[in-house]
Amino acid sequence: MGLTTRLKALAGLAPASTGAPEVRSGAGGGALVFTGAADEADWTERSYGSLARAGFMRNPLVYRCVRLIAETTAAVPFVLYEGRHEVEAHPLLNLLRQPNGLQDGPALIETLVGHLLLSGAAHVEASVLDERPRQLHALRPDQIRTVSSADGWPEAVEQRVGGRVRRIPLEGDGEQPARVLAIRLFHPLSEADGFAPVGAAQTALDLHNAATRWNKALLDNSARPSGALVYQPGDGGNLTGDQFERLKTELESGYAGAARAGRPMLLEGGLDWKAMALSPRDMDFMEARNGAARDVAIAFGVPPMLLGIPGDATYANYAEANRALLRLTVLPLVSRLSGALGNWLGPFFEGGRDLRLGFDADRIEGLSVEREALWSRVGAAGFLDDDEKREAVGYGPRERRAAG
Repeated sequence: MGLTTRLKALAGLAPASTGAPEVRSGAGGGALVFTGAADEADWTERSYGSLARAGFMRNPLVYRCVRLIAETTAAVPFVLYEGRHEVEAHPLLNLLRQPNGLQDGPALIETLVGHLLLSGAAHVEASVLDERPRQLHALRPDQIRTVSSADGWPEAVEQRVGGRVRRIPLEGDGEQPARVLAIRLFHPLSEADGFAPVGAAQTALDLHNAATRWNKALLDNSARPSGALVYQPGDGGNLTGDQFERLKTELESGYAGAARAGRPMLLEGGLDWKAMALSPRDMDFMEARNGAARDVAIAFGVPPMLLGIPGDATYANYAEANRALLRLTVLPLVSRLSGALGNWLGPFFEGGRDLRLGFDADRIEGLSVEREALWSRVGAAGFLDDDEKREAVGYGPRERRAAG
C-alpha cells in the first residue's frame, strides 16, 4: 500500500485496502502508523553476476571469506610425485608456477577458488602447442555455458565473449586430453552445474546487506524512527484536497535525506505527528544481523571467530579456529584441485600416467602444532624402526650408502 493511498485513507478520500497499517479509531479520530516496512522481501537473483556483486563486491563477510579461503589455498605448495618418489624439477611444475603471462601460480589458484565459491564451478583452458600445454587460463563463469549430450551428460562448454562463441569439448580425442578442465562442487539437482556456497548463504547475505542499508538510511535521516500521523477532526471535517496534496508532498520529498534531517513538519487539518521508537533490543536487530553473519561464515566453512563475529565460542582460541579452517575447508579444497589438475595435465607429458600432483602439508605453518605432536608420538614408539617411523609421518625410507 503506497503513501498516497494511505494518506487518502486517512483523509477519508479512499477506503483502506487489505494490508493497510492499523488504524485505531475513537470518538475523536484515529491514528495512521508509518513503519517503513516493505510489502514483500527483495531477494538477490541467483545468477553468478548478481551474487558476485551483492556478495563479494558489496558484503565484507563474503569478501573476507572468499579471500581467506582462496589465499590460504593458494599458499599451499604443490608437490609432484612419479610413482612414490617426489620429482623436484618437471615441466608440469614449471607450468603451474607460471601458468600465463599475466598470472603466477598462486594467482591462478586464487581465481579458481574464487570461481568455485561464487559460482560452484571453475574452468581452466590449456593453450597447447606441439602437443604440450604452454599456458593455463581460468575462464570466467558468467561467460561459460555447459552443453549436455542427448543422454544428459556434459559434453562441452561454450564460451561467449561479446558476440563470439567458442565451443570446447570436455573430452579428449583419444590421443590427447581435453583442452579444458571443469571442476564443479556438488549440486543435488544438476550434473552440468555446481552449487556455490554463496548460493546456500543467499538468504543470510540478503539479510545482512539489508541490515547495513537500513543503518545507512537511518543515519541519512538523522536516525529518526517511524511514527504515526494522529488525526483529530475539528470543525473543518476531513482534509481538503489542497491540504492533502501539501501533506503528501512534504512527507515524500520534504523530509527525506541527510540535508533535511530534523526539519520541523507543518501539519494542518487536525493532524499531529507522534514519533515512535523501536529499540534494537525490541527488534533483536543486532542479534539478527550477527546471526546472518554466522550463517554466511558457516556456508563458506570459515569459523566465525576468524571474522570477528561476536557471540561465537565454538573454539577455545584463535589458533584452534585457524586449524579448523585449514583441516575442514582448505586442505580438502587443495586435495580436490591438486588431484583434478594432476589427472588432467599429467597425460600431456611423457610418462604422465605415473605422475601424481599432491601438496606438502608439512609446509603449512598453521598446522605446526599438530605436526610436532605427531612427531613426538611416533618418535616415542619403540616398536617401530626408523624407516617405519619415517613412513608414518609421510617420508620415504632413508637412502642407504653403498659400503666401501
